[in-house]
Amino acid sequence: MDLGPGPRARELLEVLGTFMAEHVYPAEPVYAAQLPPGSHVLPPVVEELKAKARALGLWNLFLPDISGLSNLDYAYLAELTGRSPYIAPEALNCSAPDTGNMELLHLFGTDEQRTRWLEPLLDGRIRSGFAMTEPGVASSDARNITTSIVREGDSYVVDGHKWWTTGAADPRCELLIVMGRTDPDAEPHRQQSMVLVPVDTPGVEIIRSLPLFGYHDQHGHGEIRFTGVRVPAANLLGGPGEGFAIAQARLGPGRVHHAMRTLGMAERGLELMVRRVAAREAFGGPLSDQGVIRTWIAESRMEIEQARLLVLKTAWLIDQVGAKGAATEIAAIKVIAPRVARSVLDRAIQAHGGGGVTDDFPIARMWASARILGIADGPDEVHIRTVARQELRRHLKAG
Repeated sequence: MDLGPGPRARELLEVLGTFMAEHVYPAEPVYAAQLPPGSHVLPPVVEELKAKARALGLWNLFLPDISGLSNLDYAYLAELTGRSPYIAPEALNCSAPDTGNMELLHLFGTDEQRTRWLEPLLDGRIRSGFAMTEPGVASSDARNITTSIVREGDSYVVDGHKWWTTGAADPRCELLIVMGRTDPDAEPHRQQSMVLVPVDTPGVEIIRSLPLFGYHDQHGHGEIRFTGVRVPAANLLGGPGEGFAIAQARLGPGRVHHAMRTLGMAERGLELMVRRVAAREAFGGPLSDQGVIRTWIAESRMEIEQARLLVLKTAWLIDQVGAKGAATEIAAIKVIAPRVARSVLDRAIQAHGGGGVTDDFPIARMWASARILGIADGPDEVHIRTVARQELRRHLKAG
């Protein structure tokens, strides 16, 4: 099992590292200044970064059929972008939920759907949202979803209420991939389908963008109501009743991306913590001389290394046997990587004292982002349940 990046990935890592140091990190204060509170308009500095990244060949690296990279290769690049999670992924056209949506269109879209939606997404001209979660039901069990998608002649009519549709508040968002129930009488995992809904379709109402611990992300997390939304039957993604299977295909590689970006946040937090404790003095010497501080640093390094190895193994498995064959590991990294990031970032906040909870440093916001990942894409408890079920099955079969 070789968990190292391939030759091309190593070259891209060097280019990306320089890009981050020379362009992305310096752009962070500019981004903050150009983004008024509550605004969802992309700051101009990011468009400048996108042009530079594209010229360097750092574009659409997440999609193997386009980039030529394996999931393992891209994992290393995703971690590096996670060090500046609100700018770098967007600059490379590798930000969620567009990456997952592009993967779905690439895998399951018709030629017409790819021409209309995938091409402008790959070109970075538009953005998209993925509308699955609902406020009225426990959406961790997709069988609970109540949004209806009803066939009427040559159309589908969508009625329902969604929230946490990331990207929906961005003015560039033109497409929503909506998951809903097409056949309530079918087998539980064949009741759901996915349909492509243009944002400007009559009956689509974006009610608000949800805050994340008080932070409003530039792309927004939309609460959306669909009332009699009519789209052509040709907008169905895949076939009727395939929504659940399509959702699982979307979440496999995407969870590797999320996990590695999250570890990038953890690495940034550890770096900031070390710099802070080395520069601050208390009780007659630098904070870094304190035993408890050294324990924080050591524990953080050990936790990151363990989590990274598990995520890289998972990416390697997906490359070898596909997402289905790596289901247990995918579930595990969904829990472990954000958990490690929260732990490391919490120590970094503590090391920065009062400054750690302000916007003077990026740590508090990164902690908030790591915290939501214990809920988003399925709560930790669901994934722990998956790991336990597989472990029980393995041992009971052997016994």
